[in-house]
Amino acid sequence: MKRSMAVPMTWMTLVYVFLYLPIVVLVVYSFNDSRMVTIWGGWTLKWYGAVVHDHEVISGLMLSLKVALATATTSVVLGTLAAFALTRYRRFRGKGLLNFMINIPLVMPTVVIALALLLFFVTVQKAIGFPQKGFFTIFIGHTVMAISYATVVVQSRLKEMDQSIEEAAMDLGARPFQVFMLVTLPSISQALASAWLLAFSLSLDEVVISAFLSGPGSTTLPVVIFSRARLGLSPTINVVGAITVYLVIVAVAISSVLMARRERLRAKESADAYRQQMDFHPAIHAGDTGTVLS
Repeated sequence: MKRSMAVPMTWMTLVYVFLYLPIVVLVVYSFNDSRMVTIWGGWTLKWYGAVVHDHEVISGLMLSLKVALATATTSVVLGTLAAFALTRYRRFRGKGLLNFMINIPLVMPTVVIALALLLFFVTVQKAIGFPQKGFFTIFIGHTVMAISYATVVVQSRLKEMDQSIEEAAMDLGARPFQVFMLVTLPSISQALASAWLLAFSLSLDEVVISAFLSGPGSTTLPVVIFSRARLGLSPTINVVGAITVYLVIVAVAISSVLMARRERLRAKESADAYRQQMDFHPAIHAGDTGTVLS
């Protein structure tokens, strides 16, 4: 048994080393005292102070966060509506076209989407003078990409959801909108959170669409990092990457704690409900037990 487990464990260890060793090296070299990122010069925190005073990085980070927040929220709202329509309504005019249009960004190269959006915005801007390349164009581009992922995540949860709960609510007099707000949304809350986080990560990490649709004074953080990396790596880039790793670790840790707490509360509620049922119906359970024993 131990020999049979040795090969999978070794393979898994190699995979984890391959995935996470570059991140560890990045974090370590963010404390490098040397300006040459490939030469170790001792430990220092001066590059963290330099990043704080780097206005280009700070402005790029703020723009990336604004775009990511707007993109994630809009993608979840529109994606949930699209997923609900595709799942709950069997037939309606344009359903096949809607499903086709949602799946296109999942398989189409990002550079093609970026080029198409750039030509579209340039044409519209020449015609009516709006929009100028900046926050709005980047937000639209990221939403076009992220809405497909949000729709797929929510749609998969809606397909697994027990529709009898919604039917029971309607039988009790709830209107369709009330059923959607009070029954459906709470039941798919985890899928909504997952879709929001996925859209937020995709928007925060997007380089190609941001590079095509950004304008003067509106450059996202990934584009700033990419433009500086082409001129040669610098310690400040390592610091930006390391700070991103820190934030991801903190976010994952907080979400894990919240999920574990929610699972404990759910288990406690289930145990309390079962205990109350036993207290209210002792004769029924006693009869069931006697039947089973006999």
